[in-house]
Amino acid sequence: MNAVLDGVLADLQAESAYVESLLADLDEAGWRTATPAEGWDVATTIAHLLWTDESSVKAVAGTLLVNGDADKEPWDALVLDAFGDPTGFVDTAALTIAKTHTGAELLARWQESKAALADALRSVPDGQKLMWFGPPMAPASMATARLMETWAHGLDVADAVGAPHSVTDRIRHVASIGFRTRNFAFAQNGLEAPAEPIRLELVLPSGETWIAGPEDATQTVTGSAYDFAALATQRVHRDDTDLVATGPDAETWLTIAQAFAGPAGGGRAPKGENA
Repeated sequence: MNAVLDGVLADLQAESAYVESLLADLDEAGWRTATPAEGWDVATTIAHLLWTDESSVKAVAGTLLVNGDADKEPWDALVLDAFGDPTGFVDTAALTIAKTHTGAELLARWQESKAALADALRSVPDGQKLMWFGPPMAPASMATARLMETWAHGLDVADAVGAPHSVTDRIRHVASIGFRTRNFAFAQNGLEAPAEPIRLELVLPSGETWIAGPEDATQTVTGSAYDFAALATQRVHRDDTDLVATGPDAETWLTIAQAFAGPAGGGRAPKGENA
């Protein structure tokens, strides 16, 4: 039994249940409500989550080849799609699924994909890394990435339906990814990665402090873990957070942070301004 993986999967299940609660009473028109993510409604958002779950299951099968070479074919087809349209294939998949499914069908397919992914990740032998569109990932890392996306897109759905955001200590997983992707964010913006370490000291919703980075770092970021997680997933503008940066690299980081793969996103406009 992998205690770390089981812990992340439990948190992923809880985060997913919160998002499901936002969908429970939606009629078909509600599913087509626009979210703050440009061009995406609630249906597209859930389509994206289920597509990524299904893609992750294919990555596990392609890595393990449980039933022979045929298990690798679905993953290879996904990789070919990615090569053919590296900046648009993810959005295309989500939009296509959303257009061809009712809200109820999307919810049922997401529920099925979430359960299949949890089972697939638990089947991976200890120490085995999984193929992905970027560097190979450990099962716990893949589960953490799914939690990050579920939380971030859950904020979009919550905003669309006028519900409160998910604010729990589960955001420590999102903050962890945001911390680990610091150099990636600099690279995606054409900037050289900082030579000096940056320390995070963030307050979780429970009041506990979550820390990453060396104690003797001269550059720091302090403030709310929720604000950092929302910033790293580009669900809030830097000016609308309580985050305090000490040091020039730390300040730059807070203007470009991204916890997700792919090109740098456009982020969100400050409150009161049009997006």
